[in-house]
Amino acid sequence: MKAHKILTAPASWIAVGLLATLAPQSAPAQEQDQQQRHEHSARERGLEIAVEADRRDAGFGDYKAQLTMVLRNKHGQQSERRMRVRILEQADDGDKALIIFDNPGDVKGTAFLSFTHQRGADDQWLYLPALKRVKRIASSNKSGPFVGSEFAYEDISSQEVAKYTYRYLRDEVLDGRDHYVVERDPTDPKSGYTRQVVWLDKEEYRVWQVEFYDRRNALLKTLAVAGYRQYLDRYWRADRWTMVNHQTGKSTELSWEDYAFGNGYRDRDFNRNSLAKAR
Repeated sequence: MKAHKILTAPASWIAVGLLATLAPQSAPAQEQDQQQRHEHSARERGLEIAVEADRRDAGFGDYKAQLTMVLRNKHGQQSERRMRVRILEQADDGDKALIIFDNPGDVKGTAFLSFTHQRGADDQWLYLPALKRVKRIASSNKSGPFVGSEFAYEDISSQEVAKYTYRYLRDEVLDGRDHYVVERDPTDPKSGYTRQVVWLDKEEYRVWQVEFYDRRNALLKTLAVAGYRQYLDRYWRADRWTMVNHQTGKSTELSWEDYAFGNGYRDRDFNRNSLAKAR
């Protein structure tokens, strides 16, 4: 019965139906479809760049370095802190990091321990010698300033690929280098940022600049990275990170030196129960 009705339908009906099938999409529909394809491509490309950057830095094992932190207020007054950093790579998770403060006297003996995870909230603890106790950093406080600097607690964790979604924005020349410019959006709702815009050079996939946008999507800070050196003929590390807070006028500069790889660190060297004894 259905076949009979189709075969005996008026020719005009068939023509109208055929034309409707063959007619091109309306201009708005075409534009929307094109935008969706472009967005999908941009997200795929952004993720590809992030994965490649991560791949190139995998396998370093561990390293240590000396670190000088210079804090400047909006009037140019500054204070300095010296510390030591130890990093242990994890094969199936984010890195473990231990930072030990050596001076000035009011922060000497302070120690910070971080277990970065590929997914979910990081585990972080701070040992305060004046109180002689270990304080756990709540995940809700990850956007807070790290020991009074312009770096947040989440800034000094290893930047795991799975903690962001990505979108390729454009190619751009910065300081004479060709870069990929990629937006990465934190997946953690407790992050202090809505998004970050990252400049990675095309030659080595090194990060040279990051813009951080706050929860109102206003530009909050810019990180500038300089003085890359190569270690073990593969791994690139920078000599200087400068974080400028555009909303307060403050800045923090981190100067890295005396990098040393292959120290034989183990998990037991990154133990929250021995933070007070960290040397």
